Amino acid sequence: MGNIPPSRKKDPPPEESVQQGASDTQIKKTDKTKRDFTAKHRWTPEQAELRSFLKRKCQHVVEGVPHQGDARLLHDIYTDLYITQGGGGVNDEHEVRQIERASWREAAQGRPIKCSDIFTPLSGQHKRIRSVLTKGVAGIGKTVSVQKFILDWTEGETNQDICFIFPLPFRELNLMEKRKVSLVELIQHFFTQIKDPKILSSSEHKVLFIFDGLDECRLPLDFRSNPRCCDVTEPASVDVLLTNLIEGNLLPSALLWITTRPAAAGQIPPECVDQVTEIRGFNDPQKEEYFKKRISDENLASRTITHLKSSRSLFIMCHIPVFCWILVTVVERTSEKSERREMPRTLTQLYTHFLIIQTCNKKEKYTERKERDEEMIFRLGKLAFQQLEKGNLIFYEEDLRECGIDVTEASVYSGVCTQIFREEAGLCHGRVFSFVHLSIQEFLAALYVFLCFSNRERNTPDQQQTSQLSALFRAATLHDLHKTAVDLALQSENRHLDLFLRFLLGLSLESNQNLLRHLLPQTSSQSQSSEQTVQHVRQKIRDQINSDRKINLFYCLNELNQHAVVEHIDRSSGALSVEMLLPGQWETRKLKFELSEEQLYGFDLQKYIKTPEEDLTEVLSPDDVLERLVPVVMPVATSAV
Repeated sequence: MGNIPPSRKKDPPPEESVQQGASDTQIKKTDKTKRDFTAKHRWTPEQAELRSFLKRKCQHVVEGVPHQGDARLLHDIYTDLYITQGGGGVNDEHEVRQIERASWREAAQGRPIKCSDIFTPLSGQHKRIRSVLTKGVAGIGKTVSVQKFILDWTEGETNQDICFIFPLPFRELNLMEKRKVSLVELIQHFFTQIKDPKILSSSEHKVLFIFDGLDECRLPLDFRSNPRCCDVTEPASVDVLLTNLIEGNLLPSALLWITTRPAAAGQIPPECVDQVTEIRGFNDPQKEEYFKKRISDENLASRTITHLKSSRSLFIMCHIPVFCWILVTVVERTSEKSERREMPRTLTQLYTHFLIIQTCNKKEKYTERKERDEEMIFRLGKLAFQQLEKGNLIFYEEDLRECGIDVTEASVYSGVCTQIFREEAGLCHGRVFSFVHLSIQEFLAALYVFLCFSNRERNTPDQQQTSQLSALFRAATLHDLHKTAVDLALQSENRHLDLFLRFLLGLSLESNQNLLRHLLPQTSSQSQSSEQTVQHVRQKIRDQINSDRKINLFYCLNELNQHAVVEHIDRSSGALSVEMLLPGQWETRKLKFELSEEQLYGFDLQKYIKTPEEDLTEVLSPDDVLERLVPVVMPVATSAV
């Protein structure tokens, strides 16, 4: 299960208790239990110490940001995710596109695998599984699945043929980029419990290395040019140690488990991977189970589930556990103020509410820190935008300093935005920073661009704009900004700007701007009609051959509060073409209707559909639209795109 939301009804546990997880009395009991357990399983002292260390590290899930949320026992809240045997190759599509595509797959297409069984050959496989590559989009639950695997092992539940497990996240290995160490020294640096270097070289000990977060790796991983290294005591760069471990030159008997976002999977040569698995997140029943568990008010939980099913773009995103947390945070907080308050219908509306909630001090709501909040959000947005350009989810101190963020002030990254931006101190005491989820980074990046445009006199970017995205800052009107963003997103090969585009368009709605002004009172109003942008998006839908790109443009219309139906009238032939997104399927449908000259005159499709803003009680599906059109027009041809 991915990161779960923090409970606002409990005070965060002291950092000491989160790390140790017990009082002095409990520690004594734990030590006795550990000795009994060690004797039962005949573990060596080093094995016992390592297991005890890893258990303390893995048994709790700190909900939200480390050291600020509630620590819950992993066993109490863990829900198995859908893990399947994956295919090879690299998928560089935007991750939301992958989630949306995966949501229409039949479960039967995959072969479910338990997390504890990823090194077990599947039926029909006869080779030994040495290395496993697990793919999954950001926030889908890769790291927590690793945590569950380790915890079950420490408790003697599964994989007891493994003697030692060494989890080495890439975000921490990055901090040792300039050091030369042997593999033994590297292990002893992270795991002080390991005293005997012979452990790594002995064939009697089965060892598993877990490299979590390949997409966060800033090491070159040059498999072609790196020198060969076969001696665990030979000093080398961390990059060389990793490539030789993965290739099997170092410790060929060791097991390897690498997790990554899909776009980074290509960094590992296919011949070095014995099995590829994929974590697909929550299926539809698990989504409902999650909300019933997390929302204590049964009526609110039921209303939330019903609402989500009426909003395809939100319901699809709920495949990602972190997104479910964001949604629950907003639903619970907004329901406290008014039971009749409208639930968010678009991604932009949801994330705007989330930003306001997380920057609101419980005791001093919008009183003394308005200017500080505005400046902080702008700097975080600048960081989000710059790192989005570079494709980075993980940042380091120098990245923050470039954006004017003082890394020595805890309030800079936690006091103001407690659940948006986080710092982690790794095993080697380095400082690693990230947004809680990629979608939050994309929202803040879009907000940064919008703020630069709306307050150009104060917020002109001070850096040299030489990238392709620099064209956004030269836009003279809001429509120019939108048109440029749409065109840049369509030119992107891997669609990495798709969600950024949805947010940027959504921020132009007056309703979302009104929400933002509670938080950013100095933001200039951009009340310019979005009709030009709507027409531009619709024209792009008509021009696009690629169905995937069309679908994202339909979702862009949704962010602009326009029903995702596009019509075109050919007055010379008297034909009406209607294109729409099919509910529950990964395709669009195009239909043609023949109109009489009288019907053609002044035809307005909007008369037959309603936007969510016009009628909150009724959201028409494309089939509903067609039903209303039947009395008016006569279909002569139907085709699916």
